[in-house]
Formats: sequence, C-alpha cells, structure tokens
Amino acid sequence: VQLQASGGGLVQAGGSLRLACAAYQSINSITSTDWYHQAPGKQRELVATITSAGLTNYAGSVKGRFTISRDNANRTVYLQMTSLKAEDTGVYYCHVDTRDMFNRKWNYWGQGTQVTVSS
Repeated sequence: VQLQASGGGLVQAGGSLRLACAAYQSINSITSTDWYHQAPGKQRELVATITSAGLTNYAGSVKGRFTISRDNANRTVYLQMTSLKAEDTGVYYCHVDTRDMFNRKWNYWGQGTQVTVSS
C-alpha cells in the first residue's frame, strides 16, 4: 500500500490544519490507519487511530482537539487538528496495518508532512 501524506504547513497557535493520508491502492486489506507525531529530537508517538469498523482512539494530549476520519470513496484518512499548540510542531506520519489473503499482517508508512505551530 502506497501512502501519500499532505496538508502540513505553518500555522499560528490556536489555528487549525487538516492532514490527509491518501492510499494509492485498494484499501480493502487495511484494518486500521494511524497518525503519528514526531517532534524535533523526540521519538515518534501515536496520535490517533481509526479502524476499519470506524472506531477511533486518541492520545490524551490531542483528545478534544484532533479528529480522525476517513473517506473510503477517496481512499483517504484525515486528521483535523484544531486549537494547535507549539508542542504539536513536528512531522506527522500516516501508517496503516493490513492483512493479506493469507491473514498475514503488514504495515506501511507514508512519507510524513511537516506541521509548524508558531507561538
């Protein structure tokens, strides 16, 4: 599965951005899609997850501010980010877990999109 992340940019604190993660092949094998955040000099951390059943989960630091959603027709998962803070700055990566026809698990990463929040 090839993934293309987009939507990053420079925004002032308190502002909003919407990130998009587009899949370029069939999404039928995708079991869940995640967004990860990697702040400068820090490890990559899980921010939000949406399963194939539509269940969502969020890191405590973004709960109430970020919303993950998906558009199956366009094979795209979105991360709507509001009330952005300086600590949200970093590279955001999308990631998918999949199962193949033999029920084997695979996972794939997108290339990342930079978000910079100015205070």
